[in-house]
Amino acid sequence: MAPSLPILEEARIGLRALVDRVEDLARPTLRLGVTGLARSGKTIFTTALIQALVQGGRLPVFEAMASGRIASARLEPQPDDAVPRFPFEDHMGRLAARDWPSSTTRISESRLSIRYAPKRGGLRTLTLDLVDYPGEWLLDLPLLDKSFGEFCRESLALARAPARQALAQEMLAALAATNPYLPADEAKARELASRFTTYLSACRSERVAMSLLPPGRFLMPGDLDGSPALTFAPLDIPADASLPSGSLAAMMARRYEAYKNAVVRPFFRDHFARLDAQIVLVDLLAALNAGPAALADLERALDSILTAFRVGRNSLVSALFRPRIDKVLFAATKADHLHQTSHDRLEAILRRLVERAGERARDSGAALDVVALAAIRATREAQVSRGGRQIPAIIGTPEAGQSAGGQVFDGTEDVALFPGELPEAPDALFSGRADAFRGLSSGDHGDADFRFLKFRPPPGLGMATPLPHIRLDRALQFLLGDRLA
Repeated sequence: MAPSLPILEEARIGLRALVDRVEDLARPTLRLGVTGLARSGKTIFTTALIQALVQGGRLPVFEAMASGRIASARLEPQPDDAVPRFPFEDHMGRLAARDWPSSTTRISESRLSIRYAPKRGGLRTLTLDLVDYPGEWLLDLPLLDKSFGEFCRESLALARAPARQALAQEMLAALAATNPYLPADEAKARELASRFTTYLSACRSERVAMSLLPPGRFLMPGDLDGSPALTFAPLDIPADASLPSGSLAAMMARRYEAYKNAVVRPFFRDHFARLDAQIVLVDLLAALNAGPAALADLERALDSILTAFRVGRNSLVSALFRPRIDKVLFAATKADHLHQTSHDRLEAILRRLVERAGERARDSGAALDVVALAAIRATREAQVSRGGRQIPAIIGTPEAGQSAGGQVFDGTEDVALFPGELPEAPDALFSGRADAFRGLSSGDHGDADFRFLKFRPPPGLGMATPLPHIRLDRALQFLLGDRLA
């Protein structure tokens, strides 16, 4: 279910939605949220989307562009002066130097004005507002419906799971030595918060690649670093425990509520609740790299994400009560790290991951789809002769420090690699067994069934040239096609 809010706050959101709808009558606007979990390529996708609309390029599935009905697209001043502007030009400069832009650690916005010819009638303008934000913030939204006790129970259940227990050992030992009902102790609170943060950070390592890691700001604190709102941790208490006034547990519960009030509710109210459509980028290859436990954790994270959406068809009546996201696209990124023979298989695995939550979305009327894409393609394909047979391979420039087959790359030379084939039937990856396939978490890197490297951007990128991509046009058609018809 979507997060519940106090009645007054619901009324404020509904009123803001009504104002947005009235403004849309004069200036049709689509508010598109762009998010994803760590290292999924949010910044790269937003940069590529803007460049594709402004510069054009080979986008055959994006009907409005392919048919020549888009007359122009240009960046305009963003709608909210209190939110940082998405630094598109800086990111394009980084790409021209063959460096990837920095990851998203805060919310940013950009606005495009798209002048187009509808299939019937004269020229019109669609305003596209892009809201780029970390996916970790999205995973925080379910906290709005959870008490501190429920948060503790769920967090510690995850920490004690086999895939995480070794990483949580120090935190769990510190909790075992703590009496939460003793008087509040600031030093103890800081110690537990520090150990909790260290555990969450360890869960993000390449070898483990866990995805479900709320609260999100513990991993990207920004200007809240060191504040009481980020100085709490789950305690080993019953979900319905009575917390004595002045106790450590009561202090932690108060700070947990402060986190929701200072961080989660404002994001939901001011940004998320105003979105019309959403793309969620998923680094599925990172989970496959790590192993079955990472894939199962990613499934739980995606399920949690979809429960946060106010999914359903937009209408003036529904907007009066609750604005709703009526399109959700899940995108498996970095498809260029695979040969094209595995692109449909990557998409099938993602579809399998979201199918349970997807049924809930469809029941409420939302359009939901999945796609495997590379917003900026960093590799090309080739056939490599090995043992008298031709093997499909990819060619690219691995980033400095990447390694495969005992070779460490320096970031300057192209190499041909065979990353491994994804299974034709995705169910083989979801048997529930810890040995369903071998990932980095199972032992030596050489034993992993899949090994996907990180590549540098290709040469020749710039402001005046379209960016190479895989299936970006499919994403654009799903998200924008009906608004440009």
